[in-house]
Amino acid sequence: MGRPLEGIKVVEVAMWAFVPTCGGMLADLGADIIKIEPPTGDPLRGLQIGGLNEESRRIDYSWESYNRGKRSITLDLKQEAGRAVLRKLLADADVFLTSLLPPARRSMGIDAATLRKAFPNLIYASGSASGPNGPESEKGGYDAITFWARGGISSSLTVEGAQHPVGPPGPAFGDTLSGAMLAGAISAAIARRAMTGEAGEVDVSLLGTAMWSMQRYICQATADGVRKFPKPPADKPHNVLVSNYRTSDERFVALCMLQADKYWAPLCETAGRPDLAADPRFADTRARRENIDACHAEVKALFASKTLAEWKDILSRQQGQWDVVQDVGEMKDDVQAQANGYIKHVDYGDGTDIPMVGLPMLFNGAPLDSTRSPELGADSDAVLASLGYSEDEIIDLKVQGVVF
Repeated sequence: MGRPLEGIKVVEVAMWAFVPTCGGMLADLGADIIKIEPPTGDPLRGLQIGGLNEESRRIDYSWESYNRGKRSITLDLKQEAGRAVLRKLLADADVFLTSLLPPARRSMGIDAATLRKAFPNLIYASGSASGPNGPESEKGGYDAITFWARGGISSSLTVEGAQHPVGPPGPAFGDTLSGAMLAGAISAAIARRAMTGEAGEVDVSLLGTAMWSMQRYICQATADGVRKFPKPPADKPHNVLVSNYRTSDERFVALCMLQADKYWAPLCETAGRPDLAADPRFADTRARRENIDACHAEVKALFASKTLAEWKDILSRQQGQWDVVQDVGEMKDDVQAQANGYIKHVDYGDGTDIPMVGLPMLFNGAPLDSTRSPELGADSDAVLASLGYSEDEIIDLKVQGVVF
């Protein structure tokens, strides 16, 4: 069985991480992604986030992750000859995907109104900072500011009185989530066009995705008329079975047993402390809440008395929900990540392979394959030839500085 989007052609004019992540997802799903880069290349190519050793420093995992499976053509869209090549590419394209700001799109004649008029069957997809409407619709943004800070996520994680707000957990955190949203919107637009014949425009923003992620708090704050909800202190949980606990070997176990009365006694029994369940102070949810300090102290001491390995064995013998707080370097060994193909190794083209996280989508129980990202302009000649340009015409475009 082929991949879901095989036969779909996407022309991408996008930089950095947000929208390119979307293109990378569509490529894994089977679409042909032709990435148009300016003569100097996508600036993400130069934003090297180095590894801890010489081998990993030679590979830009940001670039590899967000631009997997694409073809690259360098094209100067500020020149009319470059835009002529783009129009030929769009003649049979299904989707035009862009992250350029509206003024830049208009100056190049690649705005939605212009391209949709010329190509009415084309789906025009854009990724924006804070949405295509409103007074700031033409303002740019990044995930660290528009998604993480403006979207209410950082504030919700920061305790009162902190010297600095909590920052993102890693590079392009909001970009990757927003890119996934945009890939979903494009897939829906492709389905709508197939069913109704109607193509159109879709936009996903960093701000909108952050708000979708924070919707529970946003709705509650709006209804209650408050600015923010105080972050509950970690040392006084509302439910002792919904918290993180340190083990004797300095690891953490995360519990999320929302039905506390269902799991409290069996957990105490399995952990060798039936006396806690029998204690009238901790008999049920109300009693434990009234005696939260004492109950929490007992549970903390209990977890601190055993190693992580011991707790994994104990917790696996009861029905309540739990997990280990893992470090990123442990993910490659996670049995579920391995079984579902969430981590794969991709041929790097030089006799080695590189690790890559696969899409969290399985079709018929199987993960999708990935291939590495393209070198700058690696496919320029082949793409131009497929559009009918002769060898002399390609050379002429290079002489003009249209193609590099």
